[in-house]
Amino acid sequence: MKKILIVNGPNLNLLGVREPGIYGAESMDAILAQLRREFPDVELDYFQSNIEGALIDRLHSAAYGTDRADGIVLNAGGYTHTSVALADAIAAINVPVVEVHISNVHAREEFRHHSYISPVCAGTIAGFGPRVYSLAVRALAGN
Repeated sequence: MKKILIVNGPNLNLLGVREPGIYGAESMDAILAQLRREFPDVELDYFQSNIEGALIDRLHSAAYGTDRADGIVLNAGGYTHTSVALADAIAAINVPVVEVHISNVHAREEFRHHSYISPVCAGTIAGFGPRVYSLAVRALAGN
């Protein structure tokens, strides 16, 4: 059984409440429940933090700690566009990471068009709403 870790960055704890016109009305709990129904043969783990260092620590742990994962789905939120440290953490681990964004970041403000993490991720999925998580799990699980 593959183990996939889903990691959400800053402000994504407010999914379903925060700007539903951009991020949708579904909570992350609802998204996770759907993913578990859709992928019963995949062990899904979830982590969210608004703190950059906590995200980096969890990525390291997924590669080298006791709670290892076969793949990581990462929605880095605003850190996508600002964090060299997060990019370095992804480059330092031996676990494939798929970058996801609920909104189409390229149709939004100019500063959202650049991702520091894209070059070190296995792939990027953006703009399909909460479905981005399912598409990324499917890619990592080989389904």
